[in-house]
Amino acid sequence: MAHAEQFTGVAIFVAAARAGSFTAAAERLGITKSAVGKSIARLEQRLAIKLFHRTTRKITLTVDGAAYFASCATALDGIADAELALQNGHQVPSGRLRIDMPAAFGRGVILPILSELTQTYPALTLTLTFTDNLIDPIEEGIDLLIRFGEIKESGGLVAKLLSRERLLICASPAYLARKDGAPASIADLEQHACIVGYRRNTPMPWRTVDTDGKEVRFAPPSTYEVGDGDAVLAMTLAGCGICQLPSFLVRESLRSGALVSMLDAVSTCESEIYAVWPQTRHLLPKLRKVIDVLAMKGKAGLLS
Repeated sequence: MAHAEQFTGVAIFVAAARAGSFTAAAERLGITKSAVGKSIARLEQRLAIKLFHRTTRKITLTVDGAAYFASCATALDGIADAELALQNGHQVPSGRLRIDMPAAFGRGVILPILSELTQTYPALTLTLTFTDNLIDPIEEGIDLLIRFGEIKESGGLVAKLLSRERLLICASPAYLARKDGAPASIADLEQHACIVGYRRNTPMPWRTVDTDGKEVRFAPPSTYEVGDGDAVLAMTLAGCGICQLPSFLVRESLRSGALVSMLDAVSTCESEIYAVWPQTRHLLPKLRKVIDVLAMKGKAGLLS
């Protein structure tokens, strides 16, 4: 019993410290102001320290009280987190989830996974948009972003690596025939038409490795600047030039012979695939479930 009373006293102390008054703490806890005061007094007696400076208008923490509050608040928050995690683990994902993803990758890879999830969890509803640019999910009201490339956790965002996808340099046989063959080196690309990605009014660099295996980013001739992966692929298949795209986009075209890869010895870089979401203290079950499923698929190699 004594241990239970001690825990209750700590919880009342933390509530009073956060509220800044015994009256406000009593209202939040559903007990009397007198009960709050007596609990704090017993706690101070047990600890043999003074926790609050008291005036008729307000209470403030003493130095000892502030140190004790920091430890107690962290401990109580940890208990609350553990309880919520257990509750969420038994909750069925439901409600609307807003997800934005790259157009080609989203349609070809993520959409089938999400469609399968909706069959398992019919109470889960989705709003899906397809954007290649990195947008601000907080400003746009997006719950989850799927993005390619290096992403750092910043600005209230959390990023989780889901998978990696090799980048391949490709062209159509018809284009290469017109140019009397494929480039033999990166330098030879200067003599070719290149179809490059386009983000935020800027052509995207290509990624290769040097003789030491170190990644190098360079700007190929930006003959065509295109802001959509499917469109880059379509122009490449049409014989407009050479592209660098993630392997999932060109795999079938390579198998069929509609495209051929080149410079494979130096084109070994991988593009990261991330899940990005606004940082919150607790993940809602619907968001946690989607992130967990995507992470599991990525670990199993099913996002490529």
